[in-house]
Amino acid sequence: MHLSLDHLTVIDVPPWDLPDLAAATGCDGVCLFLHAMSVLPRMADYDLVTDAAARRRVRSRFQERGVRMDLAYPFTLHGRSVATDFRPVLDAAADLGIRAVNVLLYDRDAGRRHDQFAAFCEEAAGRGLAVGVEFYPPSLVPDLPAAIAEVGRIGRPSRVGITLDLLHLVRSGGDVAQVAALPAGSVLLAQLCDGPARVAPGAREAEAARERGLPGQGDFDVAGFLRALPPDVPVSVEVPQEEAILQGEAPLARALRAVSAARAVAARAVAEGHGPA
Repeated sequence: MHLSLDHLTVIDVPPWDLPDLAAATGCDGVCLFLHAMSVLPRMADYDLVTDAAARRRVRSRFQERGVRMDLAYPFTLHGRSVATDFRPVLDAAADLGIRAVNVLLYDRDAGRRHDQFAAFCEEAAGRGLAVGVEFYPPSLVPDLPAAIAEVGRIGRPSRVGITLDLLHLVRSGGDVAQVAALPAGSVLLAQLCDGPARVAPGAREAEAARERGLPGQGDFDVAGFLRALPPDVPVSVEVPQEEAILQGEAPLARALRAVSAARAVAARAVAEGHGPA
């Protein structure tokens, strides 16, 4: 199993330190933010889009550690978005050697949303970047069936697919049977965490961005999720831990705990005869 460390798990770490943490936890890749976001106040202040020297630093550190950049955030298409506006950010992702970019779609006009997403995919393809649509209940692609329909219109399996977050699958009412039934090439990357069976609707955004459960320590069917995934899909450990940050816990400790929990679930799944090795 190709395991990736998600930036949200260690949100207070700048991108040039991520490969060290990935290597220390035995991860093969990283999913990272290209610039800081005001909605994530724990993030360091940086911008890989405008800072070429920082990009060189990041690229060099990843190469030295032999760690892959699997996915880049953030790319959000809304009602006023024009695909060509994303060229500088896509250029930065391509310059870094990132495999794929993650997209959230918020445009309420379905026709315009489809057209701009298709144009965005063209821009990404021209730079050798794959595109993953992340379905998210508050967005206009709120669940897995909507994501399947969106990527199906593009018709580029393995190059335009789904970023499959287990948290969003559960909170949107989906299940692992839907994952097992997906067409080949539909999933670009899966994201792993855990949590209670239910949370109040008003708490879902905070849960997604700030505090998720360690894999195997909640109510989600994590082993079933791993079993349903194609064996070649990278799996990212996405477990923000706001409480641990407030308690002063170091990023490495948080990363080790999250990755170790993910490996333990995967090992149990393999021992039971279902799951990626």
